[in-house]
Amino acid sequence: MTQLALVIDLNVCVGCHACVTSCKQWNTSGTAGSLVDLNPYGKDPSGTFFNRVQTFEVGEYPNTQTVHFPKSCLHCEDPPCVPVCPTGASYKRAEDGIVLVDYDKCIGCKYCTWACPYGAREFDEERKVMTKCTLCVDRVTDIKLPEPERKPACVLACPANARLFGDVHDPESVVSKAIAERGGYQLMPEWGTRPANHYLPRRKTEIRIHPEDLERVDNPRKIDAQQPELGHRTPGREDFAT
Repeated sequence: MTQLALVIDLNVCVGCHACVTSCKQWNTSGTAGSLVDLNPYGKDPSGTFFNRVQTFEVGEYPNTQTVHFPKSCLHCEDPPCVPVCPTGASYKRAEDGIVLVDYDKCIGCKYCTWACPYGAREFDEERKVMTKCTLCVDRVTDIKLPEPERKPACVLACPANARLFGDVHDPESVVSKAIAERGGYQLMPEWGTRPANHYLPRRKTEIRIHPEDLERVDNPRKIDAQQPELGHRTPGREDFAT
């Protein structure tokens, strides 16, 4: 069985939110939209997003790190949001494992939100329906698009290539190889939902500094071994000549 999913590399995610904005743009103008924003610049802004990036610090001063953690629906292989839905609006596609919501059947009861341990469901206040990441199903299944473009909008937008997309059940796929080679892991596996999305852990990078790199060199802006006196006049081009 095919199981499409995202693999997110936490080692290279820079928290630029390109995935957030591209997701919002594509899904608002595509089959999932429109994703409402209510009072986005007010005191209590609210809106509907399929993808969010959470940023936090880990460690203790002075040994701290900033971690950017993108999160969306994990398209669980055993999704708890599906059996609790009283109308059958939440369902998992047999052909590719994507979990979706049928807006025509959704009554906005929020049972799926309570069942999801990852907080991946969002209620659209304007349409009164539950929404979530669709893995851009309208893109990935569109045969009119060139094959390289049949990927979720967030994957195509990521400038650091921190997001991979493919079939995690195919051992030869890019995502399966990344999981195997980099120790990819599932989020909160103890819940038994078997999330399809995986994360690649952060790695420590050793920085080697050679002794010659620590030697002080002359300021290239010196003129005749004297620093230009920039405080007495407006600096000209000659002050920066080499």
